Amino acid sequence: MQRNYISTFVSLTLSVIFILGALSGCSTKNETETQKGSATEMEKQFTEFVKNFETNYIPLYKETNLAYWNASISGKKEDFDKVSGFQNKLTAIFSDKQAFEKLKKFEESGKIKDEILKRELKVLYLAFLGNQVDTSKLNAINALQNEIEQKYGNFRAEAGGKKRTDNELEEKLTKSTDSKELQEVWLAHKKIGKVVNTDIIKLVKMRNVVAKELGYNNYHEMRLKLSEQDPAEILKLFDELDNLTKESFKKEKDAVDEYFMNRYKVKKEELMPWHYQNRFFQEAPKIYKVDLDAYYKDKDLVKLTDEYYKGIGILIDDVIKNSDLFEKEGKNQHAYCTDINNDGDVRVLCNVKPNEKWMNTMLHEFGHAAYDKYIDNKNLPFMLRDPAHTFTTEAIAMIFGRFSSNTAWMKDMKVINDEGVKQIGDAGLKSLRLQQLVFSRWSQVMYRFEKSMYENPDQDLNKLWWDLVEKYQGLKRPEGRNEPDWASKIHIATAPCYYHNYLMGELLASQFFYYVCDNVIKTKEYNTQSFVGNPEVGKFFKEKVFAPGAKYYWNDMIEKATGEKLTAKYYAKQFVN
Repeated sequence: MQRNYISTFVSLTLSVIFILGALSGCSTKNETETQKGSATEMEKQFTEFVKNFETNYIPLYKETNLAYWNASISGKKEDFDKVSGFQNKLTAIFSDKQAFEKLKKFEESGKIKDEILKRELKVLYLAFLGNQVDTSKLNAINALQNEIEQKYGNFRAEAGGKKRTDNELEEKLTKSTDSKELQEVWLAHKKIGKVVNTDIIKLVKMRNVVAKELGYNNYHEMRLKLSEQDPAEILKLFDELDNLTKESFKKEKDAVDEYFMNRYKVKKEELMPWHYQNRFFQEAPKIYKVDLDAYYKDKDLVKLTDEYYKGIGILIDDVIKNSDLFEKEGKNQHAYCTDINNDGDVRVLCNVKPNEKWMNTMLHEFGHAAYDKYIDNKNLPFMLRDPAHTFTTEAIAMIFGRFSSNTAWMKDMKVINDEGVKQIGDAGLKSLRLQQLVFSRWSQVMYRFEKSMYENPDQDLNKLWWDLVEKYQGLKRPEGRNEPDWASKIHIATAPCYYHNYLMGELLASQFFYYVCDNVIKTKEYNTQSFVGNPEVGKFFKEKVFAPGAKYYWNDMIEKATGEKLTAKYYAKQFVN
């Protein structure tokens, strides 16, 4: 569900390397001239610094991404060991203290005036800042994270006397009406928590040690600040979204509960987490009469994805050829997009099944891929060949992923005919609204859990998890349960302090959607828009969002593209009001 980042642009645990001294080869005389020289001299010296940096960094960046890709598919220990080895080498680049001191002087001089160089300096400075600790500590973090990820990749829950993939678990939770079977499946999945929880707590503490050495209160705070986000502003935003969605979610949750009381023939107080058709209640349960999965069961989801993006002027056939889209033994069971070399080798990992969930995922992940592919690699320096921020690429993935349940999109893509439109009615739009409210509340759990966990990893995390689940999702805690259910969510270990970006991405997706409707398509018929066959939509995104890469600070890019900085008002307009 995310774009995979191996570089240290926003990450500490996926860090970077160098041949020591290559960045620090200037003489003392040159250092003095750097401090006293003109802006032109300073910019020349910084340009030379970057040239030396890239000579060593770029080849290793590619090797690391490729190694991670191979490990994700094989699940083999030796492949994850290769990833860890490359990451250790990469770590040495960004932990080079002499190089960091040079960057610090460039940053503090104020003499880098060229806008591209200035932005490049900012990105490099933050990347180095997050690694100015003992490399042995960073290497240990890399090793433990890879070990944990391998455990997740190889785990298969056992239910009904056989081992199950995540796809099989989700299918059981969605289709079964037997409460005992649902409980068995749900509990089987949660067993991964006991496999990894001790290691995760250890990893959290290791990350916190590094963060504190760098002057931050904890890793969560550091992670946000190094990705150019203000922790206080993020908390304020989540409080605003809590108040915004609380009552609307409660009404929807009451309708969901009513539906499940009848489906499972139980009283409301007997509804348990395993009754909500998902391992975490992070996706909308299928409470409407129409079964969207039925419309996709005989469809080629890969072909649909390719045809849709081609119709809006975004060509992804080359990405599809490089991707790995179906289940394999040992393979990562989730989904992500990666740009192997920041120069066109974009790939997607999926585990496609012919249903609505995977249609959403395919549109989502190839939204990431489109962003990566159309960044202006020819004119941007290597370190700016990334999205403006992780959540801006999430926004693109989400605006397209939403169409999988959109009746207009399904008709325009010939997934359904006119009769199908009548059968579905407005169920697709209702499903999307429910999905947004459900996901918004789930995101509150993830954001607040990680924030609190890094503030105090020694607290009762099992209790913290269920306190938050009860408060924000309205699910009942299983009586007497005291297990590390929080650790069954892979993101907590392998994509730390990232989840809030998903919800921020949803806000921006709505902002982009309304801007495109109002200014590109020029329509107020929002509920019937699918963008199908409209290359002007692709042109807007390619020129205004994708091409600039990380040339601008994320909120500046959003303002340049839409005329406004990030706002929640369009999300509220679309899904709450």
